[in-house]
Formats: sequence, structure tokens, C-alpha cells
Amino acid sequence: MTTALDQLKQYTTVVADTGDFQQFVQFKPRDATTNPSLILKAVQKAEYKPLLEKTVKANAGKPMSQIIDHLLIAFGTEILKIIPGRVSTEVDARLSFDTKGSIAKGHELIKLYEDAGIKRERVLIKLASTWEGVRAAEVLQKDGINCNMTLLFSLPQAVACAEAGAKLISPFVGRIYDWYKKSAGAEWDEVKNGGANDPGVQSVRKIYAYYKKFGHNTEVMGASFRTVGQITELAGCDLLTISPDLLKKLADSNDKVERKLSPELVANEPIQKIAVDEPTFRFLVNDDAMATEKLAEGIRTFAADAVKLEKVIAALQ
Repeated sequence: MTTALDQLKQYTTVVADTGDFQQFVQFKPRDATTNPSLILKAVQKAEYKPLLEKTVKANAGKPMSQIIDHLLIAFGTEILKIIPGRVSTEVDARLSFDTKGSIAKGHELIKLYEDAGIKRERVLIKLASTWEGVRAAEVLQKDGINCNMTLLFSLPQAVACAEAGAKLISPFVGRIYDWYKKSAGAEWDEVKNGGANDPGVQSVRKIYAYYKKFGHNTEVMGASFRTVGQITELAGCDLLTISPDLLKKLADSNDKVERKLSPELVANEPIQKIAVDEPTFRFLVNDDAMATEKLAEGIRTFAADAVKLEKVIAALQ
């Protein structure tokens, strides 16, 4: 029988959400995404220690930020030897409110990839979906550098990214679900709030419908999943980036997967166009407690993991 993963691939581009590129052969994703947390996790595994040590040795004496960049490119380059599509490489989260710094870092990362023989079309530069990150993406896109907007939790963020011409957005399904479940506490009803009613699933569906209704070409890639059900409820989304454990569950399942998203299926959803200038963006994101808290938390977490990665590298010098 056809596996759930193979069925999903009929409707959606499947992306591997991991820095552990040795798992790609099994699941055959088209693209891959990484972030500081995933790279930190990968370099602590024995099989990646030689790549870490080689990169640190080859860049001895350089500033820590440059060694980190070379490590990100080392992982990205290895990933691109296995997958046919694109890899996402993230800008340091500590630049999330620094437009000029993010633009400069985006150019630096692309140059390193190109120096390694990788065409820029195979790379997505990941930026936090802050106002400053959106403005950085706008410039980078005009410079021919495609961007993946991460830490995205709300429609206003998604609209701003699309209007800036970002290549792709990564709305976080699982983290939205986490927030609402924690907020509800003992009142949370998993049956009532699961499936199509999952708040993370609903958020991505709304963004997808908005993009299709108003003709935005920015790709929607659902991310940060907690369950197989969240994934299958978004079958038909442009892309879905999925962790290895959930990819395995899909590969081991023969459950039927039906298409839930398509331009036709969302054509009649009642969605109003919104204008997102800077004051409106900041107000609307601030007015959404979930989006505000999860965005701030995500930036803090990625920044903290970047510091941990620096300590791992420093211990080898």
C-alpha cells in the first residue's frame, strides 16, 4: 500500500526539518531547513564531530561569527549533496531587529555558498518575521537572494512578508498550538481543538487562503509540527517542513491522506485584505498575545542556542 508520506508528497512538497542530513536518504525530501537549535543538536552527535572539527580547524584565528557562518555552510553544502532542492540557512537571531546587519549577513552567507560552488538559487536565507527582518528580506530579494521568513505566528506578519516579496514563509503550527493549549490550561479540550480546529492549523489555512485570494506568489511552508494530524490537515499546502520522527511516522503509516488545501478549496473563505505599514504591523502583532509571546520566545531561544554553539566551538580552539 502507498504510505501516508508518499500520499502527502502527491499534494505537497515535503521538506526535512533537521540538521541531521544522514536521515535524508530514507525520507527523500526535496528541500531541507535548519536553524541554530537544529545545528547545535547535530554537532553534539558523534557522526558530525569530524565536520565540526574540520571546519573549526580550517578557520582557526577567525572571529567566532565567521566560524559559525562556515559551519552553517558546511552543513548546508553536505545537505545539498543529498537533496535535489534548496536548503534554508538562518541568520543569527541576535540580528532580528537589525535590518542592515541582517542584509549584510545574508550577503555573507550567500557568498560563502557561492565560493563553495553552490548556486544561490539552491539557498534560502532565513530571517525572523520582525518588521526589521521583513525589510531586510525586501532588500535581499531585490538583490537576487531568496528568503525564508521564520518565527511567523500571525496573518499580519505573513502579509508583510508577501508584500516585501519574500520567497517563502514558515508559519509555526506547533508553537501556536502549544500557546493556546497552555493558555487554556485545564479548560483545554483536545477533541474540540484538534484536527481542522487546531489553532495552528487554522492559522496556516487562513494565511494560505489569503495568499491565494490576493495573488501573492510567496510560498507557504507549514512548520513546527507536534503531530501527524497537524501535518495531514495541511495536505496541499505549498510545502511542509517536518522533523525526522514525524517523517518516520508518516512513512510507517498507510492511513489515507486527503488533500485539505488548494486554491479551489479556499476560494470562498471570507477574508478581508489588510494593509500593513509599520505602525499597523507593530500594533497588530502587539495586539496578538500569542504572536507577541511566541515571536519573542523564539528569538530568545535561537539566540541562546547560538551562544551554546559558540561555546562548543570555543572548547575546540
